[in-house]
Parts: sequence; structure tokens; C-alpha cells
Amino acid sequence: MENKNKGFNKGNKKPNTPNTGNKKPNSPNKVWLYVILFGIFLAFTFMDFGSKTKEIDRQKFETELLFSGDLEKIVVVNKDKVDIYLKNEALSKDKYDDVGKPGAFNFSKNTGPHYFFKIGSVESFEIQLAEAQKDLEPGQRIAAQYETKHNYIGEILSWVLPFAIIIGIWFFVFRRMSGGGGGGNQIFNIGKSKAQVFDDERRVKVNFNDVAGLEEAKVEIMEIVDFLKNSEKYTKLGGKIPKGALLVGPPGTGKTLLAKAVAGEANVPFFSLSGSDFVEMFVGVGASRVRDLFKQAKAKAPCIIFIDEIDAIGRARGKNANFGGNDERENTLNQLLTEMDGFDTNSGVIILAATNRADILDSALMRAGRFDRQIHLELPDIVEREAIFKVHTRELKMSKEVDVSFLAKQTPGFSGADIANVCNEAALIAARKSKKEIERQDFLDAVDRIVGGLERKTKIISQSEKRTIAFHEAGHATVSWLLEHANPLIKVTIIPRGRALGAAWYLPEERQITTKEQILDEMASTLGGRASEEINFGKVSTGALNDLERVTKQAFAMVSFFGMSDKIGNLSYYDSSGQSDFGFTKPYSEKTSELIDAEVKAIVEEQYQRAINVLKENISGLTELAETLLEKEVIFSDDLERIFGKRKGDKESPDSVNFNQDKTNITEIK
Repeated sequence: MENKNKGFNKGNKKPNTPNTGNKKPNSPNKVWLYVILFGIFLAFTFMDFGSKTKEIDRQKFETELLFSGDLEKIVVVNKDKVDIYLKNEALSKDKYDDVGKPGAFNFSKNTGPHYFFKIGSVESFEIQLAEAQKDLEPGQRIAAQYETKHNYIGEILSWVLPFAIIIGIWFFVFRRMSGGGGGGNQIFNIGKSKAQVFDDERRVKVNFNDVAGLEEAKVEIMEIVDFLKNSEKYTKLGGKIPKGALLVGPPGTGKTLLAKAVAGEANVPFFSLSGSDFVEMFVGVGASRVRDLFKQAKAKAPCIIFIDEIDAIGRARGKNANFGGNDERENTLNQLLTEMDGFDTNSGVIILAATNRADILDSALMRAGRFDRQIHLELPDIVEREAIFKVHTRELKMSKEVDVSFLAKQTPGFSGADIANVCNEAALIAARKSKKEIERQDFLDAVDRIVGGLERKTKIISQSEKRTIAFHEAGHATVSWLLEHANPLIKVTIIPRGRALGAAWYLPEERQITTKEQILDEMASTLGGRASEEINFGKVSTGALNDLERVTKQAFAMVSFFGMSDKIGNLSYYDSSGQSDFGFTKPYSEKTSELIDAEVKAIVEEQYQRAINVLKENISGLTELAETLLEKEVIFSDDLERIFGKRKGDKESPDSVNFNQDKTNITEIK
């Protein structure tokens, strides 16, 4: 597709309004300035820069200072401290060098107090002072003076500081709960939209060239972008621009990537946010953010709003697990419905949304006039997988032997995100082996790693368990190879991977519908492992847990969903609306429930006996295959073809089925 990333359309550009959710560029942080000033204030308040005061004991005062004749006065401060002042001429004596020098920031002589000591009570101090001076002449005695000093700053801080700490903690907590980060006034912006705005100042580098596959979806998305670029082309005939488009598809199919490409291709402002950005613990915040989002969007119209994972707020009303009440999400959804198509018009604002749970969305959100279009994104087919591989291998240093079309054949059922993971994992594996290029085997190992998990060759398995696992996997391989409609088994291993002790990979046929015969053949091949254990050892193990789970679900779906049971008939109890998830009753009677259980059990038992019969008829080939698996630990389709001959109805070329595995069709023994 042609790259249309040419910058913004100057003709449609409107003056930008300031984004209240973004931090102002180059704004000075004044908090540190306030902290420094407050620290300087405290330093000048509580530190005495003009004098040096030294603490002495009571005995030294009475024996050395009191009778020295150098004392000027004695001051009792606040009834618990005695300050001693020396005469100016005494400060020049050597014995007073420790207090006679000026203070750190005062270049004049120390004016005192020069010494101090603590007292217990004023009465006892007066008695002791009088006792110490009783032998002196009345004119030589020094009387104590009394003084009361108030520390006003300390008293004020003792009242103000606790409240300041509480308010500071309150601001910190509420800032963190409201998103944290930017600005000291975040608490006052809690109702503001958290949308990221991409306009002429901030661009997205992803465009439609980076989105492989999804051709039909890209056509519809490009049409919406074209609505905004050339609106007169459509409105001159009386048409109206669609209100919104909903991207629906399984996880990893490229919904968010497609929205990023729209942001890169569009010549209009693009608002991007997630559905969870509206959800907050405070009542009314979600609705407030919706209002603020559309207010910003109207100011920059024409523009696009993208809401990722809209099911966070778009869940059907009245179906929440908390059984209703004043649910904040419902209030947010009501506001969103009103903004999209309410009494007030939003001309020039188009909403894109993405979800993989469209079945639980509210019907009012899905009606025409709100999300006018639903764009379905499915798992890529083989052609689309090849295109996706080409995108993700652009930056990789690959060997010339790597064929992208071959890789596309090896990954049926993989999404775009899975393919990106395969490419990255292959690069890591090649680097781990100190290779200069990524080889074909590295990609195959990456697929094995993603599907089955990491190999655990050091896991201790007894010889008897290993033999049981080998015959179990050989049973899967034999039945799947001999039944026409079963998926052909391509690779079998008894090397533990992840939690599995052994695994078998299949190459499924890429089809849109499945017949009853195909389902039954797949069930028989899945039960082939347990059937092989019973035939060869006369007992079964717990290793078939994964197999039994799969066949039980398949049989139940045949009977209750697909109408493939003669006794139940052409009835389906499948609920596509999802309303039955919150109900306590089944859509059928107890008698029908017993009939369904009996039919499911009969189908599973019939396919189990069918698998036993197939294995008994080919017991020699089964034994040879199991022994080969015990010897090599890994076998491929070539070994099955050598033992059983060419598979019936096999239309695949040999190079497309070797070393193959399917992400969604893996049988494990645990």
C-alpha cells in the first residue's frame, strides 16, 4: 500500500489548545527552591552563629570560675540552665581560648554566654551558690540573675509541623492514586483526561507499511482517515461521516498496531488512551474524564479518538458480577454513550475502539450512530503469515537458506504477535549459539520453544516411565496417520518440554468449517495414546489428562452446540450473547442434561474403541514406531511414512509438512 505519511494537512489545521494532561516543557521545579529557603530559615533560627558556648560541670564552675574574679554575671535561663558570662578583659587569657575566639560567622569577640551547665531546681542552686560564697566579702559575691526565653519558632513548628506532614502525605497518596508523576497540582486534575495527543508536534512513526496482512481492515480504516482528509468529497452528496469503528479480533491480531498506523497516516490530531484510564476509585471521575476528552477533541476537530480495550468500561449494563448498584463503570459508559450520539453533536470527531470481547459489550454502544462499523480481524492465513514474516524479518540477519514461505507453513494458528515472538526468539537462539546469521533450524527451534516450552533434557525419568511415554506418543502418531480426516502428525518427541513429558505436533488443514467425520477422527487420534497404553501394558496412566479434557469438550460441543447427536437433534444450547454466564440455571431440563451426558459418554467411548481397533490391526507398526522413538527421542513424518506407507488422502508436498507443528493442536502427556 502506498505510504501516505506526508505530514499534516495545513488547510484543515486549527489552533491547538493547551493539553491540560501534559506537563509544561522546561517548567522550573520550585519545590526544591522552597526546601532550600526553609532550610536556611531553620539554620538561622536554631543555630547561634555569633557565639561559642561550652558546657562545663558544676564542680568546675565552683572550683575554678566562681573564685577566679573573671565572671561578669550568672544568668538562670528558664529555671533549668545556668549561663556564665566572662568579662571582656578575661577573654584574652590563654585558659579561655576555647571560648574567647569569635564565632564562625561573627568576626568580633565572643559576647557570651561562654559557659553553661544544667540544674535540677532553682532553690537547690541558690542554696549551693550561697554556700559556696559564704567566705567571700559581700562585695565580691555574684548574685544570680533570672531570665525567661521563648522559642517562638519552635512553639509554632510544634503546632504547624504535624499538620504539614499530614497534608503532605495526603497530597502524595492522592497524586499516586490519580496517576502520579506530573505536577504538584495533579490532585486537582484527577478529572482530566489522560489521553496521549499525537499532532504536528508529536508524531507516530508506524504507518500502514508496517502492518502486514489485514488488507480488508486497512481498506476500511483508510476510508475513515480519508473521511477526515477529504470530507467534502462525501458530504456534498448528503452523506454523513461515520461516528466510530470497532476493531474486534483475538489477542495479537494487530488491533492496537492498526490504530498506531492510523495515527501515523492521519493528518489530524489523534487521541490515544485505554479503557482502564477512565476507571478510578473516586465517584464521578470516569464520567468527568470522558467529558474532558471530548471537550479537547472538539477543540481540535477534525480528529480521531482511539480507546484500547474498551470492554473495561463498555461491559453490558446490568450484567456485572457485583449485581448492579451504583457502578462507576456504568456511569462512565452512560457518559460515553451521551458524548458519542447524544443531544449535543460531535462533528468531526471519530472514535476508534479495540476489544477481543465484543460479545460482552453493551448493545447501546454497538448500535448504528455510535459504532457504525465493526471491523473484524481474524488470525492470519498462510498468505498473510508470509507477509507478517517479511515485516518482522526486515532487521534480522538471516541466512539465504531461510524461506519465508516455508516459515509461514510451519506456523498455522499463529497470530501476528506470535510471529513477532518467533522471529525474536530465533534471533536469541542464534545468538546463544554464537552464530553470525539466523538459520532455518533456529526458526524451527523457536517455534518448538514457543509452543511446547523449553527442553528439559536433565529431567530424571525412569526407564519404565520413558517406555510408557514412548508407546503413548506412538499411539497418537499411528492413529492420526491411519485415519483419513485426522490432522496428520508431523513430529513426536519424548523429550520433556515445559510441564509436558512428551508432545506430538500436528499440521491442521486450514478450513473454516469442520464436519462430523473430521471431529470424530480427531477425537480417535487424541485417544490413541491411552489406547496404546492399555493394549501394550494392560493398564492406563494419568498421562492422558490433557487428551481426555480435549475429547470431552469436543464431544460436549458436538452434542449441545453443533447439533451432531441423533438423540438431541438439531438443537443448540450455545449462548452467543454471554448472558448465561451470569445465570444459575441451564437452558435445558434435567432429563435433557442426563441425555447429553449419556451421548457425550457414548461418543467418547465409541472413538476410544475405534482407536483400540486401529492399533490392534497395526500392532507391529506401533511397536516399531515406539522402539524408534525410544532410540531417537524425536521422530518425524518420514518415519511414519516408512513404517505405514503414504498417508491416505495426503495432498501436501513433503517440504511443507516436515518439522511442523500447530500451536492450537498439540497433544501432551503430563
